[in-house]
Amino acid sequence: MIEIELNNIKKNYGLKNILDGFNLEVKTGEKVALIGQNGSGKSTVLKIISKQENIDSGTINIRKEAKIGILNQIYENEKEEILVKDFLYKSFEEILKIEKRLNELENEMSLEKDTTKLEKLVNQYGKNQEKYILKGGYEIQEKFNKMCSKFYINEKMLKQKYNLLSGGEKTRINLAKLLLSEPDILLLDEPTNHLDIQSLEFLEDFILKYKGTVLIVSHDRYFLDKVITKTVLLENGKENIYYGNYSYFLKEDERRTLAQFENYKNQQKQIEKMKESIQSLRKFGELAGNEMFFKRAKSIEKRLEKMDILDKVDLNKKSIELKFDIKNRSGNDVLKIENLKKKFQEKEIFKNVNLTLNYGEKVALLGKNGSGKTTILKIILNQDNDFEGKVKLGSSIKIGYIPQNIIFENSNQTILDYFLENNSYSETEARNKLARYGFRQENVFKKIGKLSGGEKVRLMLIRLMQKDINFLILDEPTNHIDIDTREILEDALEEYKGTLLFVSHDRFFINKLANRVLNIENGVIKSYYGNYNDFERCMLD
Repeated sequence: MIEIELNNIKKNYGLKNILDGFNLEVKTGEKVALIGQNGSGKSTVLKIISKQENIDSGTINIRKEAKIGILNQIYENEKEEILVKDFLYKSFEEILKIEKRLNELENEMSLEKDTTKLEKLVNQYGKNQEKYILKGGYEIQEKFNKMCSKFYINEKMLKQKYNLLSGGEKTRINLAKLLLSEPDILLLDEPTNHLDIQSLEFLEDFILKYKGTVLIVSHDRYFLDKVITKTVLLENGKENIYYGNYSYFLKEDERRTLAQFENYKNQQKQIEKMKESIQSLRKFGELAGNEMFFKRAKSIEKRLEKMDILDKVDLNKKSIELKFDIKNRSGNDVLKIENLKKKFQEKEIFKNVNLTLNYGEKVALLGKNGSGKTTILKIILNQDNDFEGKVKLGSSIKIGYIPQNIIFENSNQTILDYFLENNSYSETEARNKLARYGFRQENVFKKIGKLSGGEKVRLMLIRLMQKDINFLILDEPTNHIDIDTREILEDALEEYKGTLLFVSHDRFFINKLANRVLNIENGVIKSYYGNYNDFERCMLD
């Protein structure tokens, strides 16, 4: 059965056609990914389906009576002052109404003396109880507790006011609420942001077992590989359908691109031959004075004019190439931590941490939310000195750091001005370098405060590339950046010759880069050699 059907959808923002004849069909039980560059219209599609956005033209068909639930990227404040616990319980509104009616009927039955009226009340109670059981009324507390546990929603948070939560906390709370409500159609816009790996694995398992229809916008390739069966690439306002997960999409997209390139080459050869034939026929016509040759030339010309010319295919889709050039390497011992202990008030974060990093290692730091990943980075960066133990950096270390939440001192500064700070480039040289990294033409005059998450990461990386960094520390570098930018970043870090320490929940990213995994377990850091898949195997053994 078809749950969602979009036909020839057009959506315009100002002068830009964000969707230009977009089509989509999603059937009952399908798990579909919607992918594409930032700004390609993925979130717009979800908002159109959930009736948060209108369309300029086209048709939308949603299965009658299908209940739709959407997780947006950004959540505003609630109009009413509400505690987190009460906000989450809104998922069970229908069940709680039945429960309230059951309580009312129980009270009425206890007071009723008339046997005829009592019998009617008993019948009503039986019918309502059947509804209550069917909708899982006796399981709501178990579901609620499990969801809170998986998304780290503790008693303290449940008693907080929803409007006082951070953006990341609101996203987690809204995701939990949405999953508890179990709609027929689940629309998820970047559901993996703000989740650690344990929560991600729970979400994957939930979606795999989910009987409803799921449409997901996500840049988490590992997550997409696990849960989806169909990939829709949104490009230039139109759709390209791939019947498989993200890894299948990569292979199939490459095959299609190569096939299109061959078709383009063959057509170009055909066009050249047709042009040569036109010229030859005209020469023959002039030499022989025969109109027949000119007619043949004209006929080929008409065929050429009517030909649907294929666009040239770019085999190298990555237009940006980031590259670190290290002139001065550090010593072999990059970092040594001995007997590190750290407390926040009475809570012990680290008990007895011992750790050594060597030059050239690429190390992923993992751990549950709140386990101390960012804290250990701050200790290494000398931003936190309230600890016991020793933390020693090796010789000739030059650290570059990109935090999880990038904040620039002057948000009104332009990209060009920021790049020119503390270096000796002329404006022309700076603009040439910025162009190589994707900031072209008038873009360089864009204010930093207006940049997307991916642009901020890219700009910081470009600045670091000018500083001969040999120890790079990254805290969730792939948050809020699209897949193309992630792949560009991965390529740059794969070629990086220095030492890399990074916190990430992007398992695809970890697999691509890490040759060692550090996992924070009960206040101690344990070391596992290999990438994420190797680490996962060790944890299962």
